[in-house]
Amino acid sequence: MQRRFVMRILAVLVLAVMAITALDSLVPGASGFGHVAQAQENPPAADPANVPSAKDETLLMWTFSALGWRYTLSFLFLSFCFVALLVMNLLAARRESVCPAALVEQFESHLKERRYQEAYELAKSDESFLGKVLSAGLANLNPGGYEKAVSAMQEVGEDENMRIEHRLSYMALIGTISPMVGLLGTVDGMVQSFSVIANSPAAPKPSELAKGISMALITTLVGLVIAIPALAVFNILKNRFARLILEAGIYSESLMGRFESVGKK
Repeated sequence: MQRRFVMRILAVLVLAVMAITALDSLVPGASGFGHVAQAQENPPAADPANVPSAKDETLLMWTFSALGWRYTLSFLFLSFCFVALLVMNLLAARRESVCPAALVEQFESHLKERRYQEAYELAKSDESFLGKVLSAGLANLNPGGYEKAVSAMQEVGEDENMRIEHRLSYMALIGTISPMVGLLGTVDGMVQSFSVIANSPAAPKPSELAKGISMALITTLVGLVIAIPALAVFNILKNRFARLILEAGIYSESLMGRFESVGKK
């Protein structure tokens, strides 16, 4: 369920970025930065009383103005996806979700008392990584012996490990896409600034070039602000998952090792 949810988020992410970029290309000036040359040729008469001063414009308003609605929506969507993936992976990286100590104690207690059916039901009812591995081993122990049980445990462990890695890798994807969107905004802003220079009959004022340059710098900054924590958290959680999965493998081999003689003559 979580994997399908993440896949849908990423699919919508790609489609949203493509649609936003395509819409701005088909509808010039939709983002507020089009037709720069025409605006310079026919500048509207400004009322000095209605022109906001630089002090009246807050930093947040200036950032949104520099980004434009295209990049604002793109970065907001990337941020929401990052937060959603972060919460999902943090919940999955808990010890109770991979290798709960209570399951190990109760499972071992049932095995010592030869209550194998209760041990199987306990492992099957547990949704953790270790619970799925142990239930697969006990389910294949009776008909196929110990070797069959070990093979089933390895298959389930590899499948669960791949599911964890796929969900975790989407955070690295967010960390890779964000700087690329920022780089796209950098190129877009520089193109707009050079367009002002090319279409200006005289040397343009610095204020006329500031809009494109501010877009170029702010998009790069926001892209890096999203990418750096995404990549950092990805590597931290990757190491934690590797350690917990290793512990689950050690516990599963230790608990199922007493059945090594099952199936042998």
